[in-house]
Amino acid sequence: VQFVESGGGLVQPGGSLRLSCAASGFPFSSYGMNWYRQAPGKEREFVAAISWDGDNTYYADSVKGRFIISKDNAKSTVYLQMNRLKPEDTAVYYCNRASVSGDYWGQGTQVIVSS
Repeated sequence: VQFVESGGGLVQPGGSLRLSCAASGFPFSSYGMNWYRQAPGKEREFVAAISWDGDNTYYADSVKGRFIISKDNAKSTVYLQMNRLKPEDTAVYYCNRASVSGDYWGQGTQVIVSS
């Protein structure tokens, strides 16, 4: 099982970024997927989740209305579209499988929101 996150970078407040997570080593289309993030000095926290078929999505209150999670089963990739970014969104972002206790983690992708 492997997750490779990409798409992070430096962005000004109010800007947008689209993160990608390429997954391999398991039947991607059968799994829901999560995005998590970890800010400096803080615990890793849940950001968003999507069901195996993409029909249901869930968001942390802090990102609801600004972030959109989606998945492309043909590409084994889950995305996180982040809009109206705030400095408090600065963190390393990770993906993994929903409902899999102790799942693997990728290396993450760094997002910095700063003017």
